[in-house]
Amino acid sequence: MKTYWVVYIGALLLAAVCTPLVIFVARALNIFDDLNVRKVHARAIPRLGGVAIIVAMMGLIIPVLMLNNYIGEIFRGIRMKIIVLLSATVFVFLMGLVDDLCHLRVRTKFLSQIVAALAICAVGIRIEFIALTDWFTLSFGGWAWPLTVFWIISLTNAVNLVDGLDGLAAGIAAITCAVIAVLSIVTGQAVMAVMMLALLGSLMGFLFYNFNPARIFMGDCGSQFLGFFLASSSVLCATKSMTVVGLALPALALGIPIFDTLFSILRRFLERRSIFSPDRHHFHHRLLDMGLKQRHVVLLIYCLTLLVTGLGMFMMATRNIGTLIVFGCGLLLLLLVFRFFGAVRLRESFGRLQHKRHLEGRAREYRRIFDRVKLQFFRLNAFDDWWQAVQLAADGLECAWMLLPLETRDGIRRTLLWRRPGLEVPDQKLLEISLPLRQRRAHDTLRISFAVQINGSLEMAGNRAALLSRLIEEHNLQELTGPGLLSQREEYLEKSPEPADLNVLEV
Repeated sequence: MKTYWVVYIGALLLAAVCTPLVIFVARALNIFDDLNVRKVHARAIPRLGGVAIIVAMMGLIIPVLMLNNYIGEIFRGIRMKIIVLLSATVFVFLMGLVDDLCHLRVRTKFLSQIVAALAICAVGIRIEFIALTDWFTLSFGGWAWPLTVFWIISLTNAVNLVDGLDGLAAGIAAITCAVIAVLSIVTGQAVMAVMMLALLGSLMGFLFYNFNPARIFMGDCGSQFLGFFLASSSVLCATKSMTVVGLALPALALGIPIFDTLFSILRRFLERRSIFSPDRHHFHHRLLDMGLKQRHVVLLIYCLTLLVTGLGMFMMATRNIGTLIVFGCGLLLLLLVFRFFGAVRLRESFGRLQHKRHLEGRAREYRRIFDRVKLQFFRLNAFDDWWQAVQLAADGLECAWMLLPLETRDGIRRTLLWRRPGLEVPDQKLLEISLPLRQRRAHDTLRISFAVQINGSLEMAGNRAALLSRLIEEHNLQELTGPGLLSQREEYLEKSPEPADLNVLEV
């Protein structure tokens, strides 16, 4: 037990000393967190605090594991797993550091996390089975690798996403470290306990400077390293304890980041945005919008995390179905918290899902119409064939009218008009488009105009207008190969009567 206290206090003191040095270096190198609409701080704050955390953690872990004592002997028994775990963690930290300095692409960061997670799996740190009860064990077989990678990457990005307020990510990670440390001590995993206590001390020392008002942020190098290390350690802890508690307890401790990430992905999916796109609708943002101050929001989330974690600690005293009941109660409590603060709106989400499916169905239908009508444009060589094909496309894509002003060689101006039969739509319910028409005579400029029915969705109207515009652009008059194209147009104009109702349309 003395070793545990030395590791914790030593890491705390080392982090408290290193953090001011990192602040000085970050200011000297002008490395500050960006100010934008998603940020809640109003002044430039140095970032790179993850450097102080990992230096303090490694500065205690490595010497202690090298000691010639009981802990050292255990370490040498699982040396390869610990070395790979720490090496992969340093790799993720370095990628985050590069991102802090020069902004990596999301794809690059994601791939680096996958590579690090695969390295963890390669040395046997995998979720191969979960003993739900004494008489039922869930074995994953070939799914162990993808499941472990998914778990590690999900927690890595969950901690990264929750790092939006002063001290929030560091505090939640510290609670998670304490939970895993207690579980490790109870199950006799001394090496895991040392690593968790070293990280816990580092976070506590860092929080002196990171809590509101923050003097430094941990940056992506800190948040990604924390998430990855906690996720990988929870897998190793579950592997050694051989019970569901090894994963369930850390999951409850990180429940708010996990649920926040899950609902963020769902929200972006329903809004038809990339799941990696940033926004300002995270759980802590909602609490701020309710009028709470930043410090109070962080303390409230700390308390909620401690409450759920405290409930989860009962899993260590239960067996079989009782453990699952406690875990289910913890998840239900988290869901109720998100529901209470408006982060989960089931009726609104269901409505958005229906709307999304409706729009996607209509988009597929218009795409099929586009593909079918496009066949009419192949092998056109006469102007009247082209005009008939354009009318067919306009009718299929629910246009209200279409105008094509033309001029003969004698200077006579005529206008071709197509109007959808039996349709009377007010102008305010139409989307009007005017496009230039390319043709072989460069000096002969033409423009075609058309109006698309909005039908309750401006987005779908724009989609249909884009499809018709694409047809006109890809199959323009310049591509018509028939001889005497100008004569064809004049002949077509002579056969076409001047539209009597042209003056009612504003073009």
